[in-house]
Amino acid sequence: MDPKNQHATWVEIDLVAIEANARELVAISDAQLMAVVKANGYGHGAVEAARAAARGGATWFGVARPEEALELRASEIKEPILVLSPVPKDSLDELIRQDVSITIGDRDQINAAASAAQSQGFKAKLHLELDTGMSRIGARPEKAVSLARELRDLDSVSFDGIFTHFARADEPDAQSAREQLERFNGALAELEAAGLRPPLAHAANSSATLMLSEAQLDMVRVGIALYGLQPSKDQPLPAEFRPALQWKSRLIRVRDLPAGTGISYGHDYVTKTEERIGTFPVGYADGLRRTGGNQVLVGSQQVPVVGRICMDLSMMQLEPVPGAEVGDEVVLIGSQGDETITAEQVAGRWDTINYEVTCGISQRVPRLFGYPDSLK
Repeated sequence: MDPKNQHATWVEIDLVAIEANARELVAISDAQLMAVVKANGYGHGAVEAARAAARGGATWFGVARPEEALELRASEIKEPILVLSPVPKDSLDELIRQDVSITIGDRDQINAAASAAQSQGFKAKLHLELDTGMSRIGARPEKAVSLARELRDLDSVSFDGIFTHFARADEPDAQSAREQLERFNGALAELEAAGLRPPLAHAANSSATLMLSEAQLDMVRVGIALYGLQPSKDQPLPAEFRPALQWKSRLIRVRDLPAGTGISYGHDYVTKTEERIGTFPVGYADGLRRTGGNQVLVGSQQVPVVGRICMDLSMMQLEPVPGAEVGDEVVLIGSQGDETITAEQVAGRWDTINYEVTCGISQRVPRLFGYPDSLK
């Protein structure tokens, strides 16, 4: 039995695309590649995405939370992993035991990591984050040398890396990112002069990796581009990249309804003439937003979603596809025939970004992993 037939709605993940995108990123930069697989691999499945990225040349993985790092380790992923935010003290022991690198940004975080490492009999591998303009987490650049000295004097820690995060690298004007990079490079120069620079300095996200080569340094941290999605509306990806995710469902009911029939809760949509209306089993609990203007593909045609999105079901107007039948494939993101709906197009309808679209596809929507032929 085709596994897709077992599901009301599903996401297909093309692992070849992730691997190929990773290879392109390695070719673009002479630095190491950290594949960022936080938030369940931006909705693509963290473990399978990590394995595909490793086949493409990624040597590190970045996550946001301890449980994400531990999921990778439980799946026997051996490459270095960095938790990109400070972690709760209660998580330190297990992260250190599992050889996961930890982000720190102040003296209290350093001391907590050192104490946990000492109690475990291991060294804590630490990366110091500098706040060069994001105003979120991390130490100010002028604190880098003093914090590095503290790290050097602690036997239970290893000062392995230092990094910063760009706030505006995805804009057409790179001036803000260059100013942040200048601050970061200034701190690196001071550390170098003091003999305290760690082995890895990293700053470039997807945008900076593609558009600001001087920011590539020792390692680049790439998330959105790894999945073939553009960093912003102002930064389309090179043609060699391709999206890895398609979101699909099937028609479960098709009816011809007379004029004046209200559709879904509140009857926000009322048929104007006799209309062919289809129902498909995707709703806001799956990640489909309750906004106007949604479109899906049926019979290689874009058709409008009509009426309010329900928790588990939605309706569409099938006049452009008079031959549509129960069981026909519905595409929310992806291609059908010569037509395509991209995550970026969906984001435009929802007044958000493609990151939020793919991350917002619910965990109850199964991910089917494979290669192009196996996903047909």
